[in-house]
Amino acid sequence: MLSRRLFLKSSALIGCSAAAHPLLSAIAFASAPGENRLVVIILRGAMDGLDVFQPHGDPALRTLRKTLSVGPQGGAQDLDGFFALHPALADLMPLWRAGELGFAPAVSTPYRDKRSHFDGQDVLEAGTGTDVEAMQQRDGWLNRLLQAMPGVQSETAYSVGLDDMRILDGAAPAKSWAPQTRFRLSAQGQRLLTHVWHDDPLFRPAGEQAVDIINDGLATIETEAGPTRDAQALARFAADRLNGETRIATFSISGWDSHARQPQVIGRALQRLGTAILTLRADLGANWSRTTVLAMTEFGRTVRENGTGGTDHGTGGALLVAGGNIRGGRALGDWPGLAESDLYAGRDLMPLRDIRAYAAWSLRDLFGIAPDVLERSVFPGLDMGDNPRILA
Repeated sequence: MLSRRLFLKSSALIGCSAAAHPLLSAIAFASAPGENRLVVIILRGAMDGLDVFQPHGDPALRTLRKTLSVGPQGGAQDLDGFFALHPALADLMPLWRAGELGFAPAVSTPYRDKRSHFDGQDVLEAGTGTDVEAMQQRDGWLNRLLQAMPGVQSETAYSVGLDDMRILDGAAPAKSWAPQTRFRLSAQGQRLLTHVWHDDPLFRPAGEQAVDIINDGLATIETEAGPTRDAQALARFAADRLNGETRIATFSISGWDSHARQPQVIGRALQRLGTAILTLRADLGANWSRTTVLAMTEFGRTVRENGTGGTDHGTGGALLVAGGNIRGGRALGDWPGLAESDLYAGRDLMPLRDIRAYAAWSLRDLFGIAPDVLERSVFPGLDMGDNPRILA
């Protein structure tokens, strides 16, 4: 109870919703016929696609972002002369050159203007058109996919961690598993909490008792490397299942909410994402050639950096795609531009395509699901449009 209380209090201190909290993580699995594999990674907290895949060829970028990394001059890895990869993902460049890494710029769910982490994640995982529909739709799009696939085995899903994966909730049978609970608190975090609760007569005793429990060894304090090890462990567990009967896996990586000190925040999150992808590639072995990885976030961030070295909740973002069976080494989609007249609501990257369309075409090409089923049942109301040809 003390750990939970401390966790909830720390969430309030962050200044944003618990949906973006870096301690939240989950993983789920499903069995399906065939040899193709799908991994969906939910990036909780709104990843800044403009920082991950930096459009340094757009002349407006340097005017909008004066202190954030902008292209090769800021240490990013040039991809195609127009886009550059964030320095924290430099270890993924061999995948790019091998055609095993790609991205879709200027994408989003149909969610607009409210910019709530919880609502945005609900829309993303429910696969619906609006947050109202997401509230009415009680299952997730991966679960509806399974319901549309013949021959799905009874061991349908596993959920692991503090957060449920709504993307796999639904009528298809699901199981859950939680590892031994450990509360992680860095030394810096401990000092911050001590300062905040110092004058709080109600919370201070409970907080001090929780820290005593940690320091007595009943819980653990870990360094910043802890989340990276967790991402590696999730990916290894996923790869182990995917090397067996499992064909669909989904897990979350949090910590993308970069309102302030974005280089540090997004750098750590990208290290976890890069570690997860490289671990999947290494541990899947020959099965990597039959695997597609989709890394999706609830919405993008503002094109302008704010006064605290970060960016705020926006609209258009980016989809990261990886795997041994994709047609990578390229941008999968068009670019709207960053001129004032090109922006959404004068502040955000204009989304040019529904991110659900990329997921839908992946399901079509991986598992042979009919487009009308995808547009009607899996992603209600979606117009898939032209096939972006993600798979080789």
